[in-house]
Amino acid sequence: MAVSAAAVKELRDKTGAGMLDCKKALEEANGDLTKAAEILREKGLSAAANKAGRIATEGMIESYIHAGGKIGVLVEVNSETDFVAKNEQFRTFVRDVALHIAASNPKFLRRDEVPQEALDKEREILTNQALNEGKPEKIVEKIVEGRLAKYYEEYCLLEQPFVKDPDKTVEEVLKENIATIGENLSIRRFVRFELGEGLEKKQENFAEEVMSQVKL
Repeated sequence: MAVSAAAVKELRDKTGAGMLDCKKALEEANGDLTKAAEILREKGLSAAANKAGRIATEGMIESYIHAGGKIGVLVEVNSETDFVAKNEQFRTFVRDVALHIAASNPKFLRRDEVPQEALDKEREILTNQALNEGKPEKIVEKIVEGRLAKYYEEYCLLEQPFVKDPDKTVEEVLKENIATIGENLSIRRFVRFELGEGLEKKQENFAEEVMSQVKL
């Protein structure tokens, strides 16, 4: 069923869970706020939201080098304590995030890091695209915002489908780990290098190679 933005906001205010998590919970609960809140609690997402404000300064920096040295990734993921930083579940999650970055090539961590200039340019392109498709001017803005969400999904790490479970976003997997580990976790920063990036060269799909390894 269609879920209103007002209902999503009300559930978010009530539980502290993310907007996307609230929307999915409401859809699963057929719009029932009480049931949706229960679904979030069962998934541990409300608990994750309660921990989100706590300071996380421990953690680890993980590296991933694709076979042959064609792609390299460094990612910093923080935890609240050094004890959790040594936890195998935490370390596995960080390794998976590094591998995801290698495969999916995000440009930003979250949408508020996208430069305004880049957003303005993308909006201009999407607006012209919609008008060229013959869409009525009165709904072009709504169409553009919908397509802009796809832009964020493609380029922002936290909104990308997780390579090991594309039905979930990276942010959802992060929150699941917060809930089960019991501490606030935060993906702080990352950098990705691709051999010969920016130089004229033969086109090779290194990201596809990484994805093929994930599926092995």
